[in-house]
Amino acid sequence: MEFELSDDQAALQDAARDLLDGYADPARVRAHLASGAPRDPALWAAMVEQGWLGVAVPEEDGGLGLGWVEASVLLEEAGRHVAPVPLLGALLSLVALRSTAWAPGLLSGEQQGCVAWSARRGAVTASPAGDGWTLSGRTDPVAGAATADVAVVLTPDAVWAVDLGATGRPAVEPSMDGTQALSWLVLDDTPAQEVGGADAARQLLDHAAVGTSAELLGGAARVLEMAAAYAKDRVQFGQPIGSFQAVKHRCADMVVDVEGMRSVAWYGAWALAAHDPDGSVAASTAKVWCADAAKRVMASGLQVHGGIGFTWEHDLHLFLKRSQLDQVSYGDAAYHRERLAGFLQERVLAGQSVI
Repeated sequence: MEFELSDDQAALQDAARDLLDGYADPARVRAHLASGAPRDPALWAAMVEQGWLGVAVPEEDGGLGLGWVEASVLLEEAGRHVAPVPLLGALLSLVALRSTAWAPGLLSGEQQGCVAWSARRGAVTASPAGDGWTLSGRTDPVAGAATADVAVVLTPDAVWAVDLGATGRPAVEPSMDGTQALSWLVLDDTPAQEVGGADAARQLLDHAAVGTSAELLGGAARVLEMAAAYAKDRVQFGQPIGSFQAVKHRCADMVVDVEGMRSVAWYGAWALAAHDPDGSVAASTAKVWCADAAKRVMASGLQVHGGIGFTWEHDLHLFLKRSQLDQVSYGDAAYHRERLAGFLQERVLAGQSVI
C-alpha cells in the first residue's frame, strides 16, 4: 500500500507553508512573544480568510468539505512554524459543535472555540440543574481559552459546551511556551449544554490526539532540518561537525524518528477521515509514537547545536517548548498507552484478534 499526499493535499501544504512563512517566520513569532498578546491577530485573520477553520467541515454546513487529513496538513505546518494561534482548539471545537448554533460564528472566525480536557478521571463532574446541566471542577490548562467565546469541555462520557461570554473568560497564566496562551478553566456549578455522548467524547479525543501528533511532526521535521544544516556549517577541529560519526548517528536517528512520526500521524488522520473502525487505536498509537519520538528529536537537536541551542537567541528553544506542550496535551504517551491497552483488552474479552 502506497500512502502519500494527493496532488490537492500537497498543494494545500505548499499554500499553508507560504502563508505561514510570511505571517509566522521566527522574527514575527518573537515579536508576538514580546507583545504578550494571547494570539497573533494578523495570522488569525489570514487563516480565517483562507478558510482554514472550515477545512474539515462539510460544504453543506458551510465548510470546505475536505477532511481530517487536510486539517492535519495545516496543523503540521502550524507546528513547523510554532504558529502563535490556537488553531487546533478552533478545529476541534468545530468537530464538536458543527451541528449547533455556535457553528456559523466559529466558521466565520467571528467567534472562537477552545477544547478543555483533563487526564484525571472525575476532574470535571456534571450535575442536573432544572432543564439543563452544570459542570464543576478544573480541567488541564487550555490553549486559547482567554480569547474563546465557547469552551468545549470533554469528559469521559460526554461533550459539553460552556458559553464563556456569559460565564467569563479565564486569564492567561504564565507558561513555558509563550506561543500558546494557556489558562486554567475552573468550573463551579457552571451552566453547560450537552452536545454529545460517550461516542462523541471518544471521537473528539481521537481527533485531538491526531492533531497534536501532526503539530509534533511539523516541529520535529523542522528541528531535523535545522540540525542537518548546522552540522554542515559548524566547523570544529578544521572540519564540519557533520563529518563526525557521533553527529551522523544523531542525525540518522532523527530521520528515523521523523519518518516514523510522519507515517503514524498521517495514518491516524486517514483512519479518522475514513471512519475506520480502528480509528481510536490509530489515534492513540500516533500520539504515543509522536510524543516519544519528538522528545528524542528535540534532545538530539540540542546535542547537535551544542551551547548555542540553549540560548534565547537561537530559534531551537521555540520548537522545544512547543513540543513539550504538545507532548502532554490531550494525554501524554503513558496515558495513550493505557488507552490502547483498554482497547485491546476489550477485543481479547470479546474473543477478537488484536491484530
